[in-house]
Amino acid sequence: MTRYQMPVGPLHVALEEPMYFKLDLEGETIKGLHISAGHVHRGMEYLVMKRNFYQNITLTERICSLCSNSHPTTFCMALEEIAGIEVPPRGHYLRVIADEIKRVASNLFNVGIMAHIIGFTSLFMHVLETREIVQDIKETLYGNRMDLGANCIGGVKYNLDAKRIAYLITRLNEIEPAVAEIHQIYSTHRSILSRTRGVGVLPLTIAREYGLIGPVARASGVEYDVRAKTPYAIYPELDFTTMTRPDGDVWSRAMVRLDEVQMAIKLIRQCLTQLPDGPVAIVGMPTIPAGEAVAKTEAPRGELIYYLRTNGTDMPERMKWRVPSYPNWDALHVMMRDNTVADVALIVNSIDPCISCTER
Repeated sequence: MTRYQMPVGPLHVALEEPMYFKLDLEGETIKGLHISAGHVHRGMEYLVMKRNFYQNITLTERICSLCSNSHPTTFCMALEEIAGIEVPPRGHYLRVIADEIKRVASNLFNVGIMAHIIGFTSLFMHVLETREIVQDIKETLYGNRMDLGANCIGGVKYNLDAKRIAYLITRLNEIEPAVAEIHQIYSTHRSILSRTRGVGVLPLTIAREYGLIGPVARASGVEYDVRAKTPYAIYPELDFTTMTRPDGDVWSRAMVRLDEVQMAIKLIRQCLTQLPDGPVAIVGMPTIPAGEAVAKTEAPRGELIYYLRTNGTDMPERMKWRVPSYPNWDALHVMMRDNTVADVALIVNSIDPCISCTER
């Protein structure tokens, strides 16, 4: 059969952001893939060196919308390591609560989009309706539905009183049974299973060879989560389990994300139960000395790494980050091979790519 190429993107109804592929096809079967990047390059690594540390807390939160809280958290952790700043225990707990709330919203969005691509519109609306409760939580606690503005150097900028804690618990009580129902549908419904089981398979050996991270790697059986392997904040004090699946297909990647939504809700409840009294941040504006540090956290999409070098001024000398989507892109070459054109959007969505933070 004659081979030919077909372009996909950069604007496509099933792609969340501008991505451009060329598919090598034999009939409807994919035999090769060429990825063209750079459509949303914003020069973020240059911009951060033109702003002071406090301005960069705001700027880094805008690198990625769905992982927005993880970026300033990791940036502040690097600054705190250089300056030897100890975050108060209550500040650590509140950082984890904010991160896990964002994880619930991010993962639900991804699995909802998967239902939309399949054409399961009622399920898509059900998942997004459940996610809307999380959006309401963010707006109530932080004043914003996407960028929370929760972090500062040495802690957080928000607090939870008894009334807000009661509100959060009430909304979690609404979310939990809805997530359990969604989990059951994705586990058993024929419309989901027929389109996603055995599609876009990524074997464990290939996942390790490519150095994949996050739910994509864990869906192939890679038991790696920064919260467990190199725990930060107060994760060592929480009852936490790394969620994995063995099959490495589109369905497994969706199920890992739903598993992690349920785990995130449990972590938030644990934090609220164990939340200590005390300050939420250090007092005053600290001076950051010359130095360098690497910090990493587990963002909703996977391991997020920040490298920061300072020179004694209030502006970074160099800052670089390795975002979760970056190493996962290459795996599309393996996932798409021998699948059909109709599976392209599903496979791309299954790695939950953030184009803006990858091309930064």
